[in-house]
Amino acid sequence: MTDASRDPLLTPEASQIEFTAIRAQGPGGQNVNKVSNAIQLRFDIRASSLPDAVKERLLGLSDHRITGDGVVVIKAQRYRSLEKNRDDALARLHALIDAASRVMPERLPTRPTRASQRRRVDEKVQRGRIKAMRGRVAD
Repeated sequence: MTDASRDPLLTPEASQIEFTAIRAQGPGGQNVNKVSNAIQLRFDIRASSLPDAVKERLLGLSDHRITGDGVVVIKAQRYRSLEKNRDDALARLHALIDAASRVMPERLPTRPTRASQRRRVDEKVQRGRIKAMRGRVAD
């Protein structure tokens, strides 16, 4: 989803997102110890301008990126460019918010039909007969 087609209520303000440039992990050749090209994004859910219902659903998620204080921490180091990693972190934050903004329909409980209950019991009886035949053979 592009920024133009995003719901403005579900788009956090730029002032609420904190970016920090950090060194990326893993192999990187000669640049690995000199260049900070990974991004750490921090977003405080409670202090954000998101609707309260979305905040509650975000805080209720069991996602390892959300701390106990309600801060989303996303580390982006997929690309070698700082700008691409920044865009990647923002895209992942938007995806997290979009997932929390969708309300799943409540499941309606169903009951098994009488015929399916009868089939189940008949299969259990048949299985029991097969197992009963496995005993010792009497002379």
